[in-house]
Amino acid sequence: MLAAGCVSGLAYAADAPNSCLDCHSALDAPLKVTPEQFAQDIHSQKGLTCAACHGGDPTKDDDEAMSKKAGFRGKIKRADIPALCGKCHSDGAYMRQYNPKLRTDQLSQYQTSVHGKLLAKGDTNVAVCIDCHSVHDLRPASDPRSRVHPLNVADTCSRCHADAEHMKSYKIPIDQVPKYKASVHYEALTVRGDLSAPTCVTCHGNHGAAPPGVETVQNVCSTCHVFQAQLFDASPHKQAFKQAGMPGCVTCHSNHRIEHTSDEMIGTGKKAICTDCHSEGDNGFKTAGAIHAQLVKLDSDVKESGALIAIAEDSGMEVSEARTDEETARDALTKARVSIHSLSLAHVNEDVDAGLKVTAKALKGGKDALAERDYRRKGLGLSLIAILIMMIGLGMYIRQIESKSS
Repeated sequence: MLAAGCVSGLAYAADAPNSCLDCHSALDAPLKVTPEQFAQDIHSQKGLTCAACHGGDPTKDDDEAMSKKAGFRGKIKRADIPALCGKCHSDGAYMRQYNPKLRTDQLSQYQTSVHGKLLAKGDTNVAVCIDCHSVHDLRPASDPRSRVHPLNVADTCSRCHADAEHMKSYKIPIDQVPKYKASVHYEALTVRGDLSAPTCVTCHGNHGAAPPGVETVQNVCSTCHVFQAQLFDASPHKQAFKQAGMPGCVTCHSNHRIEHTSDEMIGTGKKAICTDCHSEGDNGFKTAGAIHAQLVKLDSDVKESGALIAIAEDSGMEVSEARTDEETARDALTKARVSIHSLSLAHVNEDVDAGLKVTAKALKGGKDALAERDYRRKGLGLSLIAILIMMIGLGMYIRQIESKSS
């Protein structure tokens, strides 16, 4: 028995006749739907048939199959699609019998989205459910073939948002997806295989899709970058950006094309972004230069200690303690690079100084290991010389004995 309020005529026996597929499998696109195609659909796998959305009675093979008496609706108007999908997907009691974890607020979220608001005003060019999820071959988001699988989300969004003609009337740029595909987020997703890396829907929402506001963009970034956001909130930039009407994180990192960060981004050099706002002589300029110098010093010492330890390790020396100190120093460098979001030289210095102390131990450990290696080599050399002298002496002694016996 179906849940009250849900679409009627949804489920039939798996082996029941389906006159819809019998006809549509013989038609040309876009009306063509093959049994193989529909068998891959998540609805079909749950026992639902064409009648779930289109009405009618697929067990009949005559006009009765598409009769109004059987509830036949035929092609669904685009404006009616969200409400039709929501008829089931907003019914918690009904959806629970298929997937208790599945959310049932998609329709209400969609109605708050840019897409939903424009659809309510009569704009049928905006995305509706089938544009993202497909029509007759819907798959769960966990399926790599699904349009809404993390690896496919950007391409799904680009079907509209990279189409110049489609987006022209909305005056929205069409370069978001190419920029995203050049970002560290896309690299993490596709190269490192991190399916938790941000995609379009991570920042904009999926059913409730909307761009973050200027003053709230850091709230979106903070869902992943927690510590950076906490430091930014306590920094002088927070209030300064707000007064200037500048967005938080994207002012320095951009939005769609977020590139790998480097120590050169902070400071006063050619690649520094601090100089976009600060000029020589002001406090921000001086602080940025000082922070950069501290990061460079710690980074240099960490690299030096790592190189020494690697040489000693390759020479067969025991360097486990020194290696641990080096890793601790690298952690301190990472913390210092996060601390720059506080824009506090004292805060950064605290992490840098801690790193420098440990790096000094790592450097000493590497040098001591190399000194021990050299000492052993010298001892080995002297031992070989002594053995050689003994062998020469023994040879001379044997010859002397042989000469006397002859």
